[in-house]
Amino acid sequence: MVQGSVILRKNEERRLLAGHQWVFSNEIAAIDGAPENGCLVEILTAHKTLLGVGFYNKNSLIAVRLISRSPINDLQSLMMKRIEKAYELRKTIFPTRTAYRLVHSEADLLPGLIIDRYNDTFVMQLNSAGMENNKSAIVEALQKVCDAKNILTAHDSYLRGLEGLPDENEVLTGNCSTEIISDGVLRFNVDFTKTQKTGFYFDQTENRKLAAQYTKGKRVLDAYCNSGGFGIHALNYGASNVTFLDISSQELTNTRANLGLNKLYDENSVSFINADVFEYLASCQSEGITFDVIMIDPPSFAKSRKSIPIAEKAYEKMHKLSLSILEAGGFLITSSCSHHITEDMYTETVRKAATKCACSVQLLYSVSAAADHPQLPSMPETRYLTFQIYRKV
Repeated sequence: MVQGSVILRKNEERRLLAGHQWVFSNEIAAIDGAPENGCLVEILTAHKTLLGVGFYNKNSLIAVRLISRSPINDLQSLMMKRIEKAYELRKTIFPTRTAYRLVHSEADLLPGLIIDRYNDTFVMQLNSAGMENNKSAIVEALQKVCDAKNILTAHDSYLRGLEGLPDENEVLTGNCSTEIISDGVLRFNVDFTKTQKTGFYFDQTENRKLAAQYTKGKRVLDAYCNSGGFGIHALNYGASNVTFLDISSQELTNTRANLGLNKLYDENSVSFINADVFEYLASCQSEGITFDVIMIDPPSFAKSRKSIPIAEKAYEKMHKLSLSILEAGGFLITSSCSHHITEDMYTETVRKAATKCACSVQLLYSVSAAADHPQLPSMPETRYLTFQIYRKV
C-alpha cells in the first residue's frame, strides 16, 4: 500500500509534530522508492523516525498530505471511519437538518476532500490526488454510512490545477438534478447544473441569521448576493427593502426563485441589479443613493500569498465605497473567504476605509464559519472565513 518514504530535512518535522498536516516540497531532503502521485508514503524525520503516512504528489507545492500518524493497514476502512465520525458530528450540531457540510477536508482528517450534503444528494470536491485516487472508496462510504442516493462532483478548478488534476465534473451515482434544502429557518432551491461551488454556501448559514437581526425596517443592499441568502433572511426578519446585486444574471434568477419558495417575493420590497459590485457602489456614491445596511460577501480576492497586497487594496476600496453610501448609524456586514487574509488584516482594511471616509466604525462581531466547518488550531489554513459586523458612527 505504501509506495515509498519521504525524508524531511533536519528540523522540518516541528510543524507536523505541532499538529499541522502538510509537508511542502522544499522541506523534503530525499525520497526513497518511486511513489506515484496520489499514493501513500511514509513521512520520516532526518533521523528516519516515522511521523506518519500521507498522500504524495510530486506536482504540488504541498508534496504530502498527512492522513495518519501511525501505519495504515486498510486505507478504505480508515476513510470509512473518518466519514462516520464526520457524520456523527454533523448530526450532533444540526440534529434536525439534512443539508450541511459533511466533510471539511483537513479539519476532518480527510485531506483534500470536501463533501456537502443536500438531503439525499452529496456533492464532492476532490482537491488532492490522493482523494482522486480513492474516489470509489469515498462513494462506497457515503452509500453505506449516509445512504447517499446521488453523488456528484463540483470541483474547485483552481485547487485541482495546483494538484495537476483535470477539473471535469461527473455524476458518480444516481442523477444530477435539484434539491430543496432548509438552513433551519428558510428553504432554498439548489439546481446543481446552475450554481456556484457545490451549490450552496453552508459556511455562512449561522452568519445569515445573525446579520438579519440588524435589518428590521431597514433598506438593505445584498452585494455579491449569490442565491440571495443574506437578503432573503433580512426580508424574513422584517427589512423594508432589499436590493439584490450580482454580476451573474443566473444568480439573480436563483434569488427570485428562492424568494418565491419562501413566499417573500414582493415587487414593492425587492429590486435586482445585474452589475459589477464595484461599479454599482461607485454609481450609488455619485448619485447619492444610500442604504441603512450593506451586506457584502465577495469571492476570494487572495488565491495565493503573492496576491495579498492586491487583495488588501481591493478590500479597502470595497469598504470605502460601502461606507460612503451607508447612512450614519447603519451597519456594514462584510466577509472575506481567503485564509491568506487574516482576521486582523481584514479589520485593518475596514479601519483604513473608515479613515478615508472621515467616519468611525464600531466592530460588533468578528466570527468565522459555521460549526460544520471545524478548524484545527494547529493549522491556520482551516480558518478561512472572516465575518464581521460594523456600525458606522
